[in-house]
Amino acid sequence: MATAGIAVLLADLLGWLDKLAPGGALPKITLLILSTVTLFLLLEVDRLKVLDHVDAQLSKLDIDAIARELKQEHYGGVIRVHQRFPEAAFTEMLGRTGHEVTILQTWIPNLHQFHGELRKAIVDRRVLVRVLLLHPHSPVARLRDEALRTVRDPAQEEDVERGIERCLSLLGSVFHDVPEDERGRLQVRVYNSLPSVAVFKTDEHYLVSSFLHGRLAIESTQIEIDGCDTVMGREVQGELDTLWSIGRTVDLRDWRQSIRNINL
Repeated sequence: MATAGIAVLLADLLGWLDKLAPGGALPKITLLILSTVTLFLLLEVDRLKVLDHVDAQLSKLDIDAIARELKQEHYGGVIRVHQRFPEAAFTEMLGRTGHEVTILQTWIPNLHQFHGELRKAIVDRRVLVRVLLLHPHSPVARLRDEALRTVRDPAQEEDVERGIERCLSLLGSVFHDVPEDERGRLQVRVYNSLPSVAVFKTDEHYLVSSFLHGRLAIESTQIEIDGCDTVMGREVQGELDTLWSIGRTVDLRDWRQSIRNINL
């Protein structure tokens, strides 16, 4: 077609087209346009190939993955901040958990709100549930008592030791409600150390808060983190692993006797 276009141009210049097709101006114009376009495309084919290559590369980009990577880099895995512990959101997170739940607290004041969901996770989805609590007779328990009482009205006083024992009692009930062959999926340990953070973890999702004076951890700001491989996720996971390694296992078949047998 390019060759034909050139021939048409020469024939037109020499006046041959008028002899071959007298009065055929419109066909000549059409043929000239088509020939010119074809010639241009042939000359620009290499550039068009480059554009095809660029388009192919762009189609391979995962925009969502890039967004996640930038979020991890700039925010360390933090995706939102809650004013206090989001009970409804955490219950929903428990319902989606497919692998592991880990809780690190001095004691869990709101355990009664979701202990049923923990049981469902163990029985229905074979989820591993690990709970770390402060030893009820630890000196740290008395220190936490004092930290809560110094700036609170005496009518709002919290007894840390009694709170831990209530949690152990609830967890003991969950343990006995679970089928015997699934009970190993509920693991409880107590520690005798100053905890740095309170953590509620479901799979690779974390809710992290601090132990402030005069305020329960669940009443404090909660930092929501997504991803064990993020900067914040790695730090929190490291703290969980450390306290789990120094914690002492509680036998939930008789948690009272087990606590008495653990030497501080």
